[in-house]
Amino acid sequence: MAAAAAEPLHHRVGLGWRTPLASGILSHLDSIDVVEIIADDLFEAKRSTLSAMQTLARQLPVVVHGLSLGLASALAADRKRMKAMARVLDALKPAFWSEHLAFVRGAGLEIGHLAAPPRSEATLSGLARNVTESARITGARPLLENIATLVTPAGSTLDEAEFVRQALEAADADLLLDLHNLHANAHNFGFDAQRFLEQIPAARIRAIHLAGGRWVGSASGKQRLVDDHLHAVPEAVYELLALVAARATRPLTVIVERDGHYPEFSQLLAEVERARDVLRSARSAESTPSPSAEKAHGRPATTALTAPIEAYLARLYVERTTRELFFRDRAAAFRESGLDPATWALICELDESDLEFAAGSYEHKRRGSRRVSDASR
Repeated sequence: MAAAAAEPLHHRVGLGWRTPLASGILSHLDSIDVVEIIADDLFEAKRSTLSAMQTLARQLPVVVHGLSLGLASALAADRKRMKAMARVLDALKPAFWSEHLAFVRGAGLEIGHLAAPPRSEATLSGLARNVTESARITGARPLLENIATLVTPAGSTLDEAEFVRQALEAADADLLLDLHNLHANAHNFGFDAQRFLEQIPAARIRAIHLAGGRWVGSASGKQRLVDDHLHAVPEAVYELLALVAARATRPLTVIVERDGHYPEFSQLLAEVERARDVLRSARSAESTPSPSAEKAHGRPATTALTAPIEAYLARLYVERTTRELFFRDRAAAFRESGLDPATWALICELDESDLEFAAGSYEHKRRGSRRVSDASR
């Protein structure tokens, strides 16, 4: 007797909710399967705004995405923000919520965006604690999203794929796989995106982000692919989506993200439909065994060092005077830092060009956040 055909997976494709896109989304609900709502926009929202989102959630499925909890840290995440997240989830009752494999603050400083943490055992332990606490407060475990980075995090003992794989296991969480973040990191740091995908258990992949970016040069002449969410989804990202869909063991929720330079709404709908076409045409296949992961290098885990590394990285990203001293006089910077020699040695492995580029990117994002905050007053 022939084996029964596998049931088709019912994937969903939609858009991220942004105020400039509201009219288009509401006018085309029949073309959109799901909408992703940024939780942080609702933490201190007026009742009318929250009510509008509740109305949207009654019309089609929604998912909720967080930006500022900083779960991937050796330090405890912000419980006040966790409680704010819980209020948003209680109001919207989404299919799931998600956050990032990132830290966002250190040494009392807000970095202004998502920063890659040291890929170490200490970060994994802190992540597990933070996810467990967020689940206790909100009532549901978040999906965790891989992030784009312009710097190889100091103090890392794992490569990115192995870190993500172990993070999902340590936190007992599923993955929101951002394919443009993967595409950008693979180009910027010279690894194989397809091999990355092979190392991630297919059963853990529950959602996908699609976005676009741009190539940016630096004073050193190095070209970097920046994930800015201001451009159309490139062909390479759709190709990665096809690879993921071919291995999928569960329905995927796919979100097309756009944060500015908005095109005609018909172009965004075309990206949604293109993603649907990729999902439809992807050959169903059983998951292949993941090859054994390779460590980035053989140094011991930096359990005791990760928290001070996060704090000093935050200072380097935010404080120009700290960064200039680090570039100009390492001995003086070491004395000023208050770090022990082992931690300082890890900090000194940072690529100066990458650090300067990342700091500029974070400053740009902080300025943008201030403009948005001022406009909302």
